[in-house]
Order: sequence, then structure tokens, then C-alpha cells
Amino acid sequence: MTISMYNASIPTFIRGLNNLSAILTKAAVFAEAKKIEPTVIINSRLAPDMFPLSRQIQITTDVVKGGAARLASVDVPSFPDNEASFPELQERIKKTINFLQTIDIKQIDGSEKKTINLKVGGRDLSFEGLSYLFNFVIPNFYFHITTTYAILRHNGLDIGKADFLGNS
Repeated sequence: MTISMYNASIPTFIRGLNNLSAILTKAAVFAEAKKIEPTVIINSRLAPDMFPLSRQIQITTDVVKGGAARLASVDVPSFPDNEASFPELQERIKKTINFLQTIDIKQIDGSEKKTINLKVGGRDLSFEGLSYLFNFVIPNFYFHITTTYAILRHNGLDIGKADFLGNS
């Protein structure tokens, strides 16, 4: 059985980012209703040594745009990591979705054996495309979306599993 690298990645990433956007919309409404300064939530973290919500979203978008670009052999778009408001974070998610929508199935399918080299945290990493997608990109994507969800939940946002999963 052959796997479609495109179908295992791009639609999943777009769906997850759309769900993340919906959760952020709820967070903005929550902050306003509770009279919480939005930066309090945006700078919240689960533990002192973890990244804040804003950085979780930046990493989420970085990992999928980088993953898609490397598998498709196109330049990785660069976004400055300077978002400090809900609208700015929403715009980053939107730009990432727009980029992902430019990737064609023919650009990614067949990349299972492609060599992917990257530097992460000062370390040089090398993967074959299939391993890169399933053992690096997808786990990182879900880790950072889940951490964003957990930060929001920890701050009192009334969200649940259905918000995380979105519409089927």
C-alpha cells in the first residue's frame, strides 16, 4: 500500500490550523468578556521553562510551513516572530494556511525517500521524507497545538475535545 505524503500532511495541517484559529477566536472573546488584558493570555505558559502561547503558535506554523516546503522542494517562507496580539496570531495562521494551499499534491507525493537536512536547536538533523513527516513534523505540530490548547484551558477558557478536533 502506498501512502500519499500530501494527503497525510497538507489537509491535516490546514484543518488543525483552522481549529487553532477557532480556539484563538474564543480566547479573544473570553479575554474581553472577563476583562483580561489579552497579553496576559498570549504570554501565558504552563510552566516557567516552557514557551508562552504566542511562541507555541509560532512554532506550530513554522513546523508545518517548513515541513511542507522541504518536502515540496520550495523555499520555506519566513515570518518574523513578533506577534503580540490575537489578530496578529490569527494573521500568522492565515498566512500559513495560504502558503499550504499553494502546495500541489504532485510536489509532495513521492518525497518519501527524499533526504531532508535541517538544523534544530544547534543540532544537524537528517531524515528521509517519510520519517521527517511522521516522526518530526506531525508530532511537533500536534505537540505545539496541544500545548496552546492546554495553556488556554489552564487560563479558564471553556474549550473541550470537540474544539481541538473541530468539525469532522
